[in-house]
Amino acid sequence: MLALLASQVIRVATVAQLMVRNLPDELVRALKQRAAKRNRSAEQEHREILKAALQGPRRKPLADVLAGMPNVGMDGDFAREQADRRC
Repeated sequence: MLALLASQVIRVATVAQLMVRNLPDELVRALKQRAAKRNRSAEQEHREILKAALQGPRRKPLADVLAGMPNVGMDGDFAREQADRRC
């Protein structure tokens, strides 16, 4: 029975807490106004702002970037010529 229990480890996700001190009142007001516009709590808006700032911009898949490149000529137009005459 103990072996069965040991093999089924339950993983509990931990959630960190962050306290930000010494914020100017106008910054807190702006956060609350922004949250209200999005129907969120100030705490949820704070999480969303941090997430967006730290994740950075989403990258396009390479296939999308390549598909968006214009057709500018034939492959032969871009053939490299050897600058020196080495063999």
